[in-house]
Amino acid sequence: MMNVFATTKPFGTLMMKLLAGLVPKKVEIEPGTIMNFWAPMELVDENSKKKITKPVVLLLHGFCADGLLTWFFQAPALATDYTVFFADLLFFGDSISDNPDRSTSFQAECLAKGLRMFGVEKCTVVGFSYGGMVGFKMAKLFPNLVDSMVVTGTVMESDEPAAGGDSWKNERLARWSHFLLPETTSGGRKLLKFGSHRFQWFPDFVVSDFLEVMYEHKKEKRQLLEALYFSDDDDFKPANLTQRVHLLWGANDRILSLEVAHSLKT
Repeated sequence: MMNVFATTKPFGTLMMKLLAGLVPKKVEIEPGTIMNFWAPMELVDENSKKKITKPVVLLLHGFCADGLLTWFFQAPALATDYTVFFADLLFFGDSISDNPDRSTSFQAECLAKGLRMFGVEKCTVVGFSYGGMVGFKMAKLFPNLVDSMVVTGTVMESDEPAAGGDSWKNERLARWSHFLLPETTSGGRKLLKFGSHRFQWFPDFVVSDFLEVMYEHKKEKRQLLEALYFSDDDDFKPANLTQRVHLLWGANDRILSLEVAHSLKT
């Protein structure tokens, strides 16, 4: 039986081209590291002399899906007024690396290098979940590139490991891995229900296909979770950045509550 997500990806690629003018482009960031960007056709075409004329928006997906599935509806809506890019973060979609670095800093460095290859000098970063964490790191490391941010359902990493040590980190990692990297259909269904506002029921074959396609490179994705730094008391640090940061939050967010958003403002 064919995988519903794999078989519909060519359709999604075609619709993204028709509706948003975006096409995939694999960029070699360094030997062994390929990051897949979705970029305007005219910037991908090596024979085109067109340059960026509209404000640039970079969309960064969360931990449970690649760029195409996450931004399928938003990218076309934004493409009228903005030059839109979105990328598959490393070990999602068609992005891969043999570099052992699993930090958000490395993700941010790859994104910055890739954008500059397209001629981007300044952008607004829109980050969801894990993508927001990468976006925060990108804003910190590349303040001249990131002009402003919009984030939702995310937190900002600590600069140092938690004081609780490995035992505390392993306990949190076990919780997060169980939720974000489900092994069973029931776990996958729970994750989809939490991530969907309107659709709360999914047939078994949809959940199974989702787990098969979205959780390739599971070992590396677990390492991405292991590389995250947070405080040991869930008191998430405020987003003290030089850039403007707009927090877009769901009042009934079941994963990161409004209190988390308020802590980012403090």
